[in-house]
Amino acid sequence: MTRRTILVLGASGLIGRFVTDDLRARGFRVVGVARSLSSAQRMSALDIELPILSLEAAALKRLLSEHDVDVVVNCLGVLQDGPGSDTGAVHRDFVARLLQAIADSGRAIRLVHISIPGTAEADRTAFATTKREAERLIAASGIPHAILRPGFVVAPSAYGGSAMLRALAAFPLDLPDKEMSTPFQSVAVEDISATIAWLAARNIDDASVKAVTWDLMQAEAVTMAGVIKQFRRAFGTAGRPRFAMPPLMLDLGAKIGDLANYLGWMPPIRSTAIAELRRGVTGDPSAWIAATGIAPKTLAETVGRHPATIQDKWFARLFLIKALIFASLVAFWLVSGFIALFVSYRAAAGILTAHDFPSALVDPITIGTSLMDMSIGVLIAFRRTAAIGLVAGIVASLGYMFGAAILTPDLWIEPLGALVKTGPAIVLMLVALLMLDNR
Repeated sequence: MTRRTILVLGASGLIGRFVTDDLRARGFRVVGVARSLSSAQRMSALDIELPILSLEAAALKRLLSEHDVDVVVNCLGVLQDGPGSDTGAVHRDFVARLLQAIADSGRAIRLVHISIPGTAEADRTAFATTKREAERLIAASGIPHAILRPGFVVAPSAYGGSAMLRALAAFPLDLPDKEMSTPFQSVAVEDISATIAWLAARNIDDASVKAVTWDLMQAEAVTMAGVIKQFRRAFGTAGRPRFAMPPLMLDLGAKIGDLANYLGWMPPIRSTAIAELRRGVTGDPSAWIAATGIAPKTLAETVGRHPATIQDKWFARLFLIKALIFASLVAFWLVSGFIALFVSYRAAAGILTAHDFPSALVDPITIGTSLMDMSIGVLIAFRRTAAIGLVAGIVASLGYMFGAAILTPDLWIEPLGALVKTGPAIVLMLVALLMLDNR
């Protein structure tokens, strides 16, 4: 049989990246497409960066033809609307163009679409309703398809909600009792990839898999508390005392997460994430198991195969702290600049005057450095410019330290040690710069 070509859309994501690499290991020719790929993710000449979501049906048709695609795996998705993220555009509008491209290609192509479990009656968020709209478009298209609805995905890597649960397992912290008791059936990412491989090997004319919708998850019932408990066993933190955060704290965290979302960040705690969490993750995997013969891995088999490594533990411990680091640096630069410019302007200018700076330069320098400090805070606050802001902050801090050493060396020994404390601030900005990657 001719080797099948699989096009994976969203090849930089948690599911998409694993599926791309795993299917290649199984012998398929896999073209991985994503809007952006990290340098570590460019594993092959067939890993392609494209503005995939902005491609019209004609461009998608050319992509399918150029690579002789037999199977399309759509792993694209966004959790919540925000700058550069539109749930309707990604989940519904893009799928409509993709279906048109497949229909117009003149090729026998199977579409494998990654969706979400649950029922339309329980959909409350834009994330869920647009995912369900895409399912309806696919079902009505007449194109050979498989809609896969995975449960909570457990993978070697972590992102978003899976990273948050690892962080909770590493800390003596639980979600509120109501959330901890939510049904939360899981699935190993290996089982998702095995299912796609099974589908890709089927003949396109096989009526038994011409139009299927399957829930992919372990059959055993489990709650969120059970998922976190399994991770705690792997991290060696199962026996430690812990406390449950109050519901108000979780809701406040979601509001703060929404604000961060508008600044371009994608925190795991946002209003959509909490709403989906409270709905739970449930389904019936019996049809999937019966059709494919795949025995889904249990949570214990997936998480408990190996104890957590030191890199797992470091990531889990630092994941929640990352937000605190960036928030504190934004506040540091904004507040310090604001105080110098509006609250203690005379005192700030007086430092220069006391060291015999030309009077004509005192105000411009004081105002300029204050505005620079606040600008650095604003740059760090936005995800797209955070790296620029951090580098600018490090350079500015070093400039303050060396400038003071030359012009005002006595500031190094002043009682509060303001310049001495700049050193740890530089180190913290360097840490933030090294933690900036999401994937």
